[in-house]
Amino acid sequence: MFAWYHYAALTIIYLSDVPHSSKSGALARSAWITRGWTVPEFLAPKVIRFYQQDWTLYLDDHSLNHKESVEIMHELEDATGIDARALVAFQPGMRDAREKLQWASKRVTTVPEDIAYSLFGIFRIQLPILYGENKQNALGRLLQEIVARSGDITALDWVGEPSEFNSCLPANIVSYAAPPCTLPSLHEDEIQTTASSLRNTVAADLALKLYIQLDKMSAPRFANCRLHLPCIAFRVTAQVRQGHGPAQEPAHFTYGVKAHGLHDLEITTKETLVQFVRPTLQTFLLVRPWDRSLLGLPDFAELHDFGDDTQGEHVDRPMLGCSVEQEPVDSESHSRALQLIVRLGQPFGAFLLAQQHSGEYKRIASDCAIIAQVRDVTSIPDMIDVRILEIL
Repeated sequence: MFAWYHYAALTIIYLSDVPHSSKSGALARSAWITRGWTVPEFLAPKVIRFYQQDWTLYLDDHSLNHKESVEIMHELEDATGIDARALVAFQPGMRDAREKLQWASKRVTTVPEDIAYSLFGIFRIQLPILYGENKQNALGRLLQEIVARSGDITALDWVGEPSEFNSCLPANIVSYAAPPCTLPSLHEDEIQTTASSLRNTVAADLALKLYIQLDKMSAPRFANCRLHLPCIAFRVTAQVRQGHGPAQEPAHFTYGVKAHGLHDLEITTKETLVQFVRPTLQTFLLVRPWDRSLLGLPDFAELHDFGDDTQGEHVDRPMLGCSVEQEPVDSESHSRALQLIVRLGQPFGAFLLAQQHSGEYKRIASDCAIIAQVRDVTSIPDMIDVRILEIL
């Protein structure tokens, strides 16, 4: 459908609920703006014209292409949250995946699966259309393709109900409506200054070893609906249920959580985690999905397509014990490694995972973003636990 619109000489958009001689703002109030399939309808075409219910041109704009109308594009930008430059010259693909999912997060479709199918062309993805598979499966197939092909983990950044397709994916696209949590971060000059201060407290060989290990990490991938996630794991060492959540949500509980090497934090979830109250042998991990941008290098999405790379992986394996070829510890390599450690010491979004009887893990959905931070930056090379976890 996206290609059909893209190569059309003209796309006519009929606004059946916008009356004759409507003023600016009527387009934003139209039901058309709420529909799922209208996202590719206004992004894909090069030339569009909006018509009111009596087939007169919207705002009496007789230009040959309403994408050249500053007034109409600004109205569409305000109504959709999509930058006017993207509206005019949109390029499909994986870049900024989380933002594109947010564009569609509040839209509705008559057929539930269409909310996912309508986005296939936007991400330049070709997948079978399987009406009747249910909404969670359709969205799950889309999201796993985005993560597997691009290595972009921002699609895993959501709050809401987990999907039956995979617990690291949301059950509903509305989980992307809220923008990702904005975390405090250092400017590059601050990172360099902080890294310089670590030269006498962090062993150069350990810092470089960690950098090389993380640089060699593969992209996340899916196999049989299981996510193989490269991550940094922090073992949960203690947890106490502190009581109910907000009064209007009596089924929600707040847990105080301690994890190895991290500051203490709280997690609120509607799941009754009996194992958090009674001692058990079940393993819980707080994990930081590996983000290649922490190396200060280009994203996976800019380098490779990992969609078919399914060979040679082992899951839930610690990485620090493996053999890593060492570079000579020159000043530049040492600086890069120390800058990585500084970035790893900044607050980050984490997932809570519970190990299952079969050895895999499941994500425990929380009511808000879990923000964690390493307690001691200088201890990072010694305590970091790099793994690839298999998540159901």
